[in-house]
Amino acid sequence: MISVTVDKLKFKKQLSVIEQITLRDFLYTWVGNSSKGLDDFFHLEYTVDVFAKMEKTTNDTDLLISDDDYFRYITLTEDNQIVIGVLDMNSELKHRIIVH
Repeated sequence: MISVTVDKLKFKKQLSVIEQITLRDFLYTWVGNSSKGLDDFFHLEYTVDVFAKMEKTTNDTDLLISDDDYFRYITLTEDNQIVIGVLDMNSELKHRIIVH
């Protein structure tokens, strides 16, 4: 994973249904669980604010990505890079490119 500052990324404004499903399935596979098992307690919801993303909807279940980074959302850049947003141990939002 490559850490980047948000000013270096151009996120997609909207995600197609296929992109939404692909991001969800990619995340579940990447963390090592099938989408069927993880989807029961870790829900992702499509949201569009400043950019489109698949965002964690429940506050009671946190997904530890690496060391002290907790997953918040997964999205795509205009260049189709897969990016996750994580909160570090200081609750600072960071972005990590998973796939170029």
